[in-house]
Amino acid sequence: MPKKIVVTGIGATSPLGANARDSWTALLAGESGARTLEQEWVEQYDLPVKFAASAKVEQEEQLERVEAKRLDPGSQFALIAAREAWADSGIEHIDPERLGVDWSTGIGGVWTLLSAWDTLRERGPRRVLPMTVPMLMPNAPAAAIEMHLGARAFARTVVSACASSTESIANAFDHLQQGFADVIIAGGSEAAIHPLPLAAFASMQALSKRNDEPATASRPYDVTRDGFVLGEGGAAIILETEEHALARGARIYAELVGGAVTSDAYHITAPDPEGSAAARAMIAAIETHGYSRSDVRHINAHATSTPVGDVAEYHALKHVFGDHLADIPVSATKASTGHLLGGAGGIEAIFTVLALAERTAPPTINLTDMDPEIHLDVVREPRALPEGDVLAISNSFGFGGHNAVVAFKSV
Repeated sequence: MPKKIVVTGIGATSPLGANARDSWTALLAGESGARTLEQEWVEQYDLPVKFAASAKVEQEEQLERVEAKRLDPGSQFALIAAREAWADSGIEHIDPERLGVDWSTGIGGVWTLLSAWDTLRERGPRRVLPMTVPMLMPNAPAAAIEMHLGARAFARTVVSACASSTESIANAFDHLQQGFADVIIAGGSEAAIHPLPLAAFASMQALSKRNDEPATASRPYDVTRDGFVLGEGGAAIILETEEHALARGARIYAELVGGAVTSDAYHITAPDPEGSAAARAMIAAIETHGYSRSDVRHINAHATSTPVGDVAEYHALKHVFGDHLADIPVSATKASTGHLLGGAGGIEAIFTVLALAERTAPPTINLTDMDPEIHLDVVREPRALPEGDVLAISNSFGFGGHNAVVAFKSV
């Protein structure tokens, strides 16, 4: 008999706010997290892109100095988000062997790795810090969360580019169904606003180059879109079986009804233009426990604001929903947050959960001239969602042809 899996806690630190609620409030207000970078290395390396969606509040303001010093920025974001989600869940007591972590990153500890390389070249091997490897390894954020909360069921890490944290949530759904834990902290984090990733993404023509207007640079579906805006942060949700949640009198935000992962086997960076594998992931997530595509009433789209990616996702959505697609309000929240890479699906899952909990689809900013190839009902202002049972999906797609989709239901 399938178990009901519910969301009982949320936490985030993002370009829009220091926590999940502030991020949501700023999203509804139509704010942008993109801003000009003030770091000296922007001019030092003459970077072609001089802006990004940096975290609204620096990690050093949210962590103790000693713990921050021993964590890469990506792990710092993870710990901040997980702590908030844990406190929000209200869990006071749990068997450590029934608590698990499903975390993710797209790139890992790039700041630690490249800083250590600079130290080695400039000062020699004896000056490389002994904590370098534990800080740069991709599983470091999961380890930080696991040790802080005493989670002993497992601590797993997904690295699937920009699909990573949505895949971690899909994995958590499966792990709870399989009885591996009663409660799981799931999500993802990323801290890649560094000169090398910025230069590399710009070199492959993936980033917007609107240096004079960063707040309006991310414009999903707009005919003038020219790439994504690099973002950073972390997001966590607490998932548990409904039985466990009800037994402790938990507040429930929404139900996670399914998650699915597929791959394109098409190209290392470009999405399959037909979107067939992405469509399969959506269908599988929706139909995991018998729901129908016609039950979906809201979509948080991947929508990175790249010329090719937005069209490919539209084709996938059209394949899944057909004529029903015209009746589904679509939100493209990267327009506000930028693209958090491995952390993107985590913050977008939170936005999807809150959209259901508050019956409000969040707006897509910066869309002024709709691409004539894309026929979607894009939400431009906060819009009320219907009463009763409402199903919503959140899509994430990543380099390597990774597709991950999760489906939530209102409660």
